[in-house]
Amino acid sequence: MSTTALVSSSGSNAVYAADQARPDSKQFLTFHVGAEEYGLDILRVQEIRSYEPPTRVANAPHFVKGVVNLRGVIVPIVDLRLRLGQSGEYNAFTVVIVLNVCQRVVGIVVDAVSDVLELNVEQIKARPEVAAALDARFITGLGKIGERMLILLDIEAMVSSPDFGLMD
Repeated sequence: MSTTALVSSSGSNAVYAADQARPDSKQFLTFHVGAEEYGLDILRVQEIRSYEPPTRVANAPHFVKGVVNLRGVIVPIVDLRLRLGQSGEYNAFTVVIVLNVCQRVVGIVVDAVSDVLELNVEQIKARPEVAAALDARFITGLGKIGERMLILLDIEAMVSSPDFGLMD
Protein backbone atom coordinates (compact mmCIF):
# COMPACT_ATOMS: atom_id res chain seq x y z
CA MET A 1 0.00 0.00 0.00
CA SER A 2 1.17 3.48 -0.68
CA THR A 3 0.39 6.49 1.47
CA THR A 4 -1.81 9.17 -0.11
CA ALA A 5 -1.22 12.86 0.53
CA LEU A 6 -4.17 14.84 1.87
CA VAL A 7 -4.90 17.95 -0.17
CA SER A 8 -7.70 20.44 0.38
CA SER A 9 -10.21 20.58 -2.43
CA SER A 10 -12.56 23.10 -0.86
CA GLY A 11 -10.61 26.24 -1.69
CA SER A 12 -11.86 27.72 1.58
CA ASN A 13 -9.87 29.05 4.50
CA ALA A 14 -11.43 26.37 6.74
CA VAL A 15 -8.40 24.12 6.38
CA TYR A 16 -5.86 24.23 9.22
CA ALA A 17 -3.01 22.14 10.56
CA ALA A 18 -4.01 19.87 13.47
CA ASP A 19 -1.98 21.94 15.94
CA GLN A 20 -3.69 25.19 14.87
CA ALA A 21 -7.26 24.31 15.90
CA ARG A 22 -9.15 27.03 17.72
CA PRO A 23 -10.43 26.19 21.22
CA ASP A 24 -14.13 26.58 20.25
CA SER A 25 -13.80 24.35 17.20
CA LYS A 26 -12.93 20.84 16.13
CA GLN A 27 -11.19 19.45 13.04
CA PHE A 28 -12.67 16.72 10.87
CA LEU A 29 -11.32 14.58 8.06
CA THR A 30 -14.04 14.57 5.42
CA PHE A 31 -14.68 11.68 3.03
CA HIS A 32 -17.31 10.33 0.66
CA VAL A 33 -19.34 7.15 0.81
CA GLY A 34 -21.63 7.12 -2.20
CA ALA A 35 -23.26 10.52 -2.59
CA GLU A 36 -22.94 11.38 1.12
CA GLU A 37 -20.10 13.30 2.73
CA TYR A 38 -18.97 12.29 6.21
CA GLY A 39 -16.54 13.69 8.74
CA LEU A 40 -14.64 12.11 11.60
CA ASP A 41 -12.38 13.52 14.30
CA ILE A 42 -8.96 14.14 12.71
CA LEU A 43 -7.24 13.14 15.95
CA ARG A 44 -8.39 9.53 15.36
CA VAL A 45 -6.65 9.35 11.94
CA GLN A 46 -3.24 7.70 11.77
CA GLU A 47 -2.81 7.79 8.00
CA ILE A 48 -4.56 7.56 4.64
CA ARG A 49 -3.54 4.80 2.23
CA SER A 50 -4.52 3.72 -1.24
CA TYR A 51 -6.66 0.59 -1.29
CA GLU A 52 -4.99 -2.75 -1.89
CA PRO A 53 -6.85 -6.03 -1.41
CA PRO A 54 -6.29 -7.36 2.13
CA THR A 55 -5.83 -10.98 3.20
CA ARG A 56 -9.28 -12.49 3.73
CA VAL A 57 -10.33 -13.80 7.15
CA ALA A 58 -12.58 -16.87 7.36
CA ASN A 59 -16.09 -16.38 8.75
CA ALA A 60 -15.74 -12.58 8.95
CA PRO A 61 -18.81 -10.41 8.32
CA HIS A 62 -19.22 -9.40 4.66
CA PHE A 63 -18.06 -5.84 5.35
CA VAL A 64 -14.78 -6.97 6.97
CA LYS A 65 -12.59 -7.29 3.89
CA GLY A 66 -9.66 -8.88 5.72
CA VAL A 67 -6.41 -7.78 7.33
CA VAL A 68 -3.18 -6.09 6.25
CA ASN A 69 0.25 -6.03 7.83
CA LEU A 70 1.05 -2.37 8.42
CA ARG A 71 4.67 -2.11 9.58
CA GLY A 72 4.30 -5.17 11.81
CA VAL A 73 0.78 -4.38 13.05
CA ILE A 74 -2.11 -6.56 11.82
CA VAL A 75 -4.88 -4.14 10.85
CA PRO A 76 -8.47 -5.25 10.16
CA ILE A 77 -9.93 -3.56 7.07
CA VAL A 78 -13.64 -2.73 7.15
CA ASP A 79 -15.44 -1.51 4.04
CA LEU A 80 -17.55 1.28 5.52
CA ARG A 81 -19.51 1.47 2.28
CA LEU A 82 -20.72 -2.11 2.67
CA ARG A 83 -21.36 -1.56 6.39
CA LEU A 84 -23.63 1.35 5.46
CA GLY A 85 -25.54 -0.75 2.93
CA GLN A 86 -23.94 0.78 -0.16
CA SER A 87 -22.16 -0.98 -2.98
CA GLY A 88 -18.42 -0.63 -3.18
CA GLU A 89 -16.45 -0.25 -6.39
CA TYR A 90 -12.68 -0.30 -6.01
CA ASN A 91 -10.98 2.32 -8.20
CA ALA A 92 -8.09 4.80 -8.09
CA PHE A 93 -9.96 7.06 -5.63
CA THR A 94 -10.81 4.29 -3.14
CA VAL A 95 -8.77 4.77 0.03
CA VAL A 96 -8.28 3.23 3.45
CA ILE A 97 -8.38 5.60 6.41
CA VAL A 98 -6.23 4.03 9.13
CA LEU A 99 -7.61 4.96 12.55
CA ASN A 100 -6.47 4.69 16.16
CA VAL A 101 -9.67 3.93 18.06
CA CYS A 102 -10.38 2.04 21.27
CA GLN A 103 -6.63 1.40 21.72
CA ARG A 104 -6.62 -0.44 18.41
CA VAL A 105 -5.63 0.26 14.80
CA VAL A 106 -8.44 -0.24 12.26
CA GLY A 107 -8.71 0.63 8.56
CA ILE A 108 -11.95 1.78 6.96
CA VAL A 109 -12.51 1.75 3.18
CA VAL A 110 -14.24 4.82 1.73
CA ASP A 111 -14.88 6.09 -1.80
CA ALA A 112 -12.62 9.16 -1.51
CA VAL A 113 -11.13 11.57 1.02
CA SER A 114 -11.98 15.25 0.61
CA ASP A 115 -10.10 17.47 3.04
CA VAL A 116 -9.63 18.52 6.65
CA LEU A 117 -12.16 21.07 7.87
CA GLU A 118 -12.37 23.04 11.06
CA LEU A 119 -15.91 23.51 12.33
CA ASN A 120 -16.85 25.82 15.16
CA VAL A 121 -19.72 25.01 17.52
CA GLU A 122 -22.19 27.16 15.53
CA GLN A 123 -21.56 25.04 12.41
CA ILE A 124 -22.38 21.75 14.15
CA LYS A 125 -26.07 20.91 14.47
CA ALA A 126 -27.70 18.17 16.56
CA ARG A 127 -28.02 14.73 15.01
CA PRO A 128 -31.34 13.88 13.39
CA GLU A 129 -33.56 11.21 14.94
CA VAL A 130 -34.64 9.45 11.74
CA ALA A 131 -34.43 5.87 10.51
CA ALA A 132 -31.30 5.34 8.42
CA ALA A 133 -28.71 2.76 7.42
CA LEU A 134 -26.47 4.26 10.10
CA ASP A 135 -27.61 4.03 13.72
CA ALA A 136 -28.13 7.55 15.11
CA ARG A 137 -25.94 6.76 18.12
CA PHE A 138 -22.95 6.77 15.74
CA ILE A 139 -23.70 10.30 14.51
CA THR A 140 -22.44 13.17 16.66
CA GLY A 141 -24.13 15.82 14.55
CA LEU A 142 -24.32 17.51 11.18
CA GLY A 143 -21.69 19.99 10.07
CA LYS A 144 -22.54 22.81 7.70
CA ILE A 145 -20.03 24.83 5.69
CA GLY A 146 -21.65 26.93 3.00
CA GLU A 147 -23.80 24.54 0.96
CA ARG A 148 -21.93 21.45 2.18
CA MET A 149 -23.59 19.21 4.75
CA LEU A 150 -21.39 16.69 6.58
CA ILE A 151 -22.56 13.72 8.62
CA LEU A 152 -20.22 13.75 11.61
CA LEU A 153 -19.43 10.28 12.89
CA ASP A 154 -18.51 9.05 16.34
CA ILE A 155 -16.08 6.55 14.84
CA GLU A 156 -14.97 5.24 18.24
CA ALA A 157 -18.54 4.30 19.20
CA MET A 158 -19.10 2.78 15.76
CA VAL A 159 -15.95 0.63 15.77
CA SER A 160 -16.47 -0.51 19.36
CA SER A 161 -20.11 -1.53 18.85
CA PRO A 162 -20.78 -5.31 18.78
CA ASP A 163 -22.56 -5.13 15.39
CA PHE A 164 -19.38 -3.73 13.80
CA GLY A 165 -17.79 -7.11 14.39
CA LEU A 166 -14.32 -6.02 15.52
CA MET A 167 -14.37 -5.82 19.31
CA ASP A 168 -14.87 -8.61 21.83
